[in-house]
Amino acid sequence: MPDSTPRKIVADLHNHSLASDGELSPAEVVAQAAAKGLTAVALTDHDTLAGLDEALAAGGAAAILVIPGVELTLRFKRPEFVGSLHLLLYFQPEWLRQPTFCRTLEELFAAGRGSSLARERVAAINRVYGPTGSCPRLKRILTTTELESLADNVTRRHFARVLAENHQLARGQVNEIIANHSPAYIPSGVDPEKVPPLRAKFPFLSLLAHPAAGSFPPPSHYREVLPPWPVVAGLLPELLDAQKLGLDGLEIEYPGHREQEKRILRRLAAEQGLLVGGGSDGHDLRERPYGVAGLEQADWERFQARFNTLARP
Repeated sequence: MPDSTPRKIVADLHNHSLASDGELSPAEVVAQAAAKGLTAVALTDHDTLAGLDEALAAGGAAAILVIPGVELTLRFKRPEFVGSLHLLLYFQPEWLRQPTFCRTLEELFAAGRGSSLARERVAAINRVYGPTGSCPRLKRILTTTELESLADNVTRRHFARVLAENHQLARGQVNEIIANHSPAYIPSGVDPEKVPPLRAKFPFLSLLAHPAAGSFPPPSHYREVLPPWPVVAGLLPELLDAQKLGLDGLEIEYPGHREQEKRILRRLAAEQGLLVGGGSDGHDLRERPYGVAGLEQADWERFQARFNTLARP
C-alpha cells in the first residue's frame, strides 16, 4: 500500500483523464482537486494535449491553478533495458494557442503511440499468444477494433482491459502477455534523442515520472510496468545530460514510491540541483484515485518559481 503518513498536499502535478486512460473528464479531474482544497493541479495525459483546454477552463471556473502538461513516453531498446520511461513536460498555457507548438507535439506523439503501434502490438500478440501462436493463450485472435472501441489513444491499460474482459484471461496471463519481458512486447514512445530539439524550440519543465515505481512491491496498482530503480539509476547520467535529455527534476512524491526510495531521490535532487515533483498519477476513484500524493508548500513554491520563468509565445 502507498505510504499513509499524513501530509499537507497543496499541488497534485500528475493526473490523467478520459483524454488518455483516466476515467474522469478533464473538468472532473480539476473538480476533484478543487474539492480537496488544492492550490494547483496538473493534467498530464499520455502523449496528448486533447484535454488541456477543458481543464484550463474548469480551473478558471473553480478558482484553482491548472498547470498544462503531458506525460511523454520514451522508448529504450538497450541490452540492459527494453521498455519505456515517462517524462512529464509542463509548459505555459499560452502555447496551446500556438499552432506550430500543437502540431509539433502531436506529430511527435503519433510517432511513438497511436494506431500504427497498436497494430504492431496486436500482430505480435497474435503471432506469439494467438490460437496458432508459439505460446497459445488466446482462444481467438485479438483485434485492433476491440482496443479502438475503448479509446483513440490506446495504452497498455487498454490492452490489459481487453485481454481480461473480452478474452477472459487471468491477471497473471495478462501480465505475461503485456510485460516488458514478453516476447510479444514492442516498446511504445519516441526515442530520447527527439527531446532536446523539442526543448530547444519550446520552453518546458521536464521531470522524470515515477523513477522508482518499478521497485514497488507487488501486488499493487501503483507498481508500474517499468524497470526497477537500479536500472533507472544507471540511465540517469544520460537523462541528466543537457545534450541528451536534460532533466529539470524528478517526480519523488508518488504513491508507488517507498520512503527508502524517496530519501535516495531527494538526496539526488539536492546534489544535482533538480526540482522535486509529485502527484497522484490519478486515473480513477477507486484503484488509482486523485489527490492522494503531491507537493507540500515548500516544494510547490520552488516548482512554481521555475514554472513562472518559462517563456510564453
